[in-house]
Amino acid sequence: MADRRKVIVVGAGPGGLTAAMLLAHRGYQVDVFEKEPAVGGRNGAIEANGFRFDIGPTFLMMKFVLDQAFAEAGARSEDLLEFQKLEPMYRLIFPDFSLDISQDREQMKRAIAERFPGQERGLDAFFAKEGKRFEHIYSCLEKEYSSLSDFLRPSFLRSLPWIPLGRSLFDYLGNYFAPERLRLSFTFQSKYLGMSPWECPAFFVILPYIEHEFGIFHVRGGLAEISRAMAEVATRNGARIHLSAPVRQLTVEKGQARGVVLADGQAVQADAVVLNADFAHAMRTLIPEGVLKKYTPEKLARKKYSCSTFMLYLGLNRVFPDLPHHTIVFAKDYHRNTQEIFKQLLLSEDFSFYIRNASLNDDSLAPAGKCALYILVPAPNQASGIDWATETAAFRERVLDAIATRTPWGDLRPHIEVERIITPADWERSGVYRGATFNLAHSIDQMLCFRPHNHFEEIDGCYLVGGGTHPGSGLPTIYQSGLIAARLIAKRLRP
Repeated sequence: MADRRKVIVVGAGPGGLTAAMLLAHRGYQVDVFEKEPAVGGRNGAIEANGFRFDIGPTFLMMKFVLDQAFAEAGARSEDLLEFQKLEPMYRLIFPDFSLDISQDREQMKRAIAERFPGQERGLDAFFAKEGKRFEHIYSCLEKEYSSLSDFLRPSFLRSLPWIPLGRSLFDYLGNYFAPERLRLSFTFQSKYLGMSPWECPAFFVILPYIEHEFGIFHVRGGLAEISRAMAEVATRNGARIHLSAPVRQLTVEKGQARGVVLADGQAVQADAVVLNADFAHAMRTLIPEGVLKKYTPEKLARKKYSCSTFMLYLGLNRVFPDLPHHTIVFAKDYHRNTQEIFKQLLLSEDFSFYIRNASLNDDSLAPAGKCALYILVPAPNQASGIDWATETAAFRERVLDAIATRTPWGDLRPHIEVERIITPADWERSGVYRGATFNLAHSIDQMLCFRPHNHFEEIDGCYLVGGGTHPGSGLPTIYQSGLIAARLIAKRLRP
């Protein structure tokens, strides 16, 4: 089989692993080069003293996309992973009340009626309208957009009347709910994209609809298990995964990707290259000088980027059986908090944060009688100039103080056995441009064909997967980018 077409995948994150297992199943010779000693990238895990933490994503939505990816690779997700649908999905804590968010519509209506009498009627209207919108626009996320002419496809033209333009997600939710805090209960999902709900396009009303319609899932062992399972399927299908094997540069000849040069100087040739790295970082470090015209360092600097995150991973010597799997705690002035993150690039005194207490449902994440807490605080990206070398210790204390005073968890300090911190500066050092954890922002002018293309427009034979290309950031859409790239390669090359 020496004459098989060869594909190199740079990076074993979720997009790269999706493409690898699909392409190997279709008969291509696939080599994956990953700089770290384990697969997953930001969908990997931190392990220490019997505690296990997901590095990045902590729950799975749109499980049907993951199921589709495994099916197209000749496998079944249920044979490799153990899923648990979460109910309630999460708890929202505001300064003066909390609200459990349920997929059960009647339970959700009762919860809304108790706190916001009369507003529960908006939930029926939300499902009626947004269900139809989902049916019309979801197919837009499954196709490549390589030019303006793609907007003339009949499928896109049919969906166009259903794409809300010119409004923010927060404003658009006013069609269904009047109180600000109730709207926030359906718009905080914009943080999945690293955006403020007052800036996030109304198009992304699809996110709260998908959560409420299809539910969210935990994967036993953590979501990093998805990466492990994908690597297993890819290897079973014939792909070779090379760990601790960083790529120095793509090989480009006359505008065509010809392979890669590894950090040790070895040149590896291929018929196509799938690039699964942070987009802007890859453009600055992996592409030979003089190749790029559209995405030069100067032009990349002018792009819009998501926020970053301050991460605190705590292994505790106690459990919290009465507290939720997922909790989001809102700042007293949430609008000001988002303005400080996205506009003023400041560390807020009054900040929001997220806690995952996955040990509640998964005893594999910590030793008996202990738990692994994951804490995320949205923060400005590195365009802020914040000196995290001097700010980290003080900010860590502020986060722990906020948990002690604003949540039922109380003071966690006496119970900490294991602690890991990732700051925006750490994200940047790891290869995330500006530490923008959610990649390029998802503004209208950076979506669809205005986002870097899956078949990269500057280098023929180079295909992009991950949050920096279409359809965008978030696990399900990253899986979609892998599906799209694999199909494009299969259409162009014959195994």
